Amino acid sequence: MIVRSKAPLRLGLAGGGSDVSPYSETYGGLVLNATISLYAYCTIEETDDGCISIVSLDSGCNCVYPVCGELPLSGGAELIKGVYNRVMRDFGPVPRAFRITTYNDAPAGSGLGTSSTMVVCILKAFAEWLSLPLGDYEIARLAYETERLDLGLSGGKQDQYAAAFGGFNFIEFLSDDRVIVNPLKVKRWICDELESSLLLYFTGKSRSSARIIDEQRANTASGNEEAIAAMHLIKQSAVDMKAALLRGDMAEFSRILGSSWENKKKMASGITNAVIQQAFDVACAAGAKAGKVSGAGGGGFIIFFVDPVDKKRVEEALKGLDGFVLPFLFTDGGAHGWKIYETDKCQK
Repeated sequence: MIVRSKAPLRLGLAGGGSDVSPYSETYGGLVLNATISLYAYCTIEETDDGCISIVSLDSGCNCVYPVCGELPLSGGAELIKGVYNRVMRDFGPVPRAFRITTYNDAPAGSGLGTSSTMVVCILKAFAEWLSLPLGDYEIARLAYETERLDLGLSGGKQDQYAAAFGGFNFIEFLSDDRVIVNPLKVKRWICDELESSLLLYFTGKSRSSARIIDEQRANTASGNEEAIAAMHLIKQSAVDMKAALLRGDMAEFSRILGSSWENKKKMASGITNAVIQQAFDVACAAGAKAGKVSGAGGGGFIIFFVDPVDKKRVEEALKGLDGFVLPFLFTDGGAHGWKIYETDKCQK
């Protein structure tokens, strides 16, 4: 039997960073995000060779272990191993031989939530394979605990819930790790207009978000007034952008996107740099109205808002830089998995 799963990556539209503890624990966080037509993928194949074979195509990791109840976290493919160990510990299935293969449509460190989305995707594959009774909230929570607690990776909570639920979501992050996902029903014409108005540009530079997020957490914990005030404004921007989105006010959406970026840059050093600023300068000179980096900052993808009639002009201008524009569409569904029962082997 073969099990496959896929989970969508997300654009962080507003409120990003307010989902990171201790801010979310102290003040509560609000995030507006939307999943797009880029995905994380996972395949689990049952085997009879007595081994657990792990293939991470993104990192180039290819390793084999004898069937066991816990995999060592050293040697690469930590996300896969972390999920396996968590599933074995929490649900206690009998260890068995299998091969697991994973890959992403976007590079790691791109600001689209690739790592967290991959954890959700892997969990969904195991849930499908082992018939685990896990809904969207349970998948997202387990993904968060695996990544943040078991593996000790820095980050927030929004990516796991975006990948599990899919679509446009207004997400509340409360104390005691409580999360409320509010799906938004965005009218088709508004979604079409937004797709026509947004341009997704990869700077050509991936980055590790850990240092930026750790500095952001430290600023909140130490009571840095400027950083906390900026985060309050960023959180409010999620409320304001939700209202603008639902009524189709693109001018207000663009204004909030730009102001959110200005506030985001106050949260930690390294959020912007010369490469990012050059992309902003080129895009705005060609007609872009506003923009912000998706994710923690420092590199990855930039979301530019443009008048649809200027979109091609902005895209052509950005071609003179080292990055590239990536087409996308918004998606409705979250992570899902399916089984394939092989009835006949191909003849060689």
